[in-house]
Amino acid sequence: MTGAPAAGWLLISSAILVEPPFARTIILLLNVDADGSLGVVLNRPSHVAVGEVLGGWGPVVATPEVIFRGGPVDTDSALGVATLVGGEDEPIGWSRLFADTGLVDLDAPTEVIGSATAAMRIYAGYAGWSAGQLEDEIDEGAWYVVPAERSDLFSPDPDLLWRQVLRRQGAELALMITMPADPTLN
Repeated sequence: MTGAPAAGWLLISSAILVEPPFARTIILLLNVDADGSLGVVLNRPSHVAVGEVLGGWGPVVATPEVIFRGGPVDTDSALGVATLVGGEDEPIGWSRLFADTGLVDLDAPTEVIGSATAAMRIYAGYAGWSAGQLEDEIDEGAWYVVPAERSDLFSPDPDLLWRQVLRRQGAELALMITMPADPTLN
């Protein structure tokens, strides 16, 4: 099943995207509007512990407690994405994007936001597209657009996420997991 790009949906990279940073990636779309689209790569953990860079946020983030490589744009900045605990009021420093998922102001006190979040990840950089660019890439076959499941956002084993998301799509998309990393070598 594929759909139109929208906040809260996933982009699955297709076999034609063989070069980093997008080969075998799953991107969570955070914003899609007339000006363009923005998302973060869910399956590229770094080896840098959150606590080494952003001190107090280390105990707040989901496992693995590392900074994720969110994409090739603005890699010197950090972006926090979190879901709220059910029934919680929106804390100061949290901005809703879709459903119960929002951006976290990393300058806010961890004790204010941390207790209100069900899960959180921190990304260095993001993936961004200008107006119409993502739609063109989808039309060219570079991306599949599928609904996200809450468990995708904070998978404890992000290295398996690309395969897991594809497998549950069934039929044609599930077959992509059998392709070699570089299809030209097949």
